[in-house]
Amino acid sequence: MKLRKVTAASATALVFALTATACGGNGDSGDSGSGGGDKIKIGIKYDQPGLGLKEPDGSFSGFDVDVATYVAKELGYEPDQIEWVETKSADRENALSRGDVKMIAATYSITDERKQKVDFAGPYLLAHQDLLVKSDSDIKEGTDLNGKKLCSVTGSTSAQNVKDKIAPKAQLQQLGGYSECIAGLQSDQLDALTTDDAILAGFAAQDQYKGQFKLTGLKLSNENYGIGVKKGDTATVNKINDALEKMVSDGAWDKAVKENFGPANYKNEPAPKIGQIVQ
Repeated sequence: MKLRKVTAASATALVFALTATACGGNGDSGDSGSGGGDKIKIGIKYDQPGLGLKEPDGSFSGFDVDVATYVAKELGYEPDQIEWVETKSADRENALSRGDVKMIAATYSITDERKQKVDFAGPYLLAHQDLLVKSDSDIKEGTDLNGKKLCSVTGSTSAQNVKDKIAPKAQLQQLGGYSECIAGLQSDQLDALTTDDAILAGFAAQDQYKGQFKLTGLKLSNENYGIGVKKGDTATVNKINDALEKMVSDGAWDKAVKENFGPANYKNEPAPKIGQIVQ
């Protein structure tokens, strides 16, 4: 009798499990790349205007966001199937290796060191280290920074590169974030901010800053932005590259550049060719 009760209970449990499986499908936590009812997790920055920014209403904007949204669409995912995940610079490789995200589009420069840990699609943008100054600034050349206060964020090598290679008498100021450097420029406590020109253009294009700043266009380095994926995921790299080529050919790439950087008069490079890294 006892055996019969256990068997009946097991049968009931089995029927329940089969019914739940039939109704539940794949859920929406998958990253199979086939779209459908799944979601895809994409890593971006949350604090870079013009590139990757979480807006006060919870939406996301920026060139990286637009590129990633286009790519996801080509992979079979609608915008509402994208789960945006904040990935800070120091955690990008770990986020991919852990499987926290399927891909990362977050001002992610392709370097030989990083290629040892992750694979890259692209590049989709060629940026350069540059300077942001006030619109009426007389700083036009890197050597004009001698004796001037040059700002960058803590942990960045950008300002030190300028001091080592161009303006040894520049006075370095490292602050916690780009917004703090911008505030210093506004109040004339700082003379210039340095980092990638795409990042600088994103800040300068914001409504509250329009007309106040300009980029000097010095092109102090080449930064090839790519979309990072887990090491060994060649199939996804190929699909993303196909999507990026389509984005350029149908004009969506140019449109995204103008919408995100246009107000800063950003003189962007043409869309780079897939696999072509500019040293």
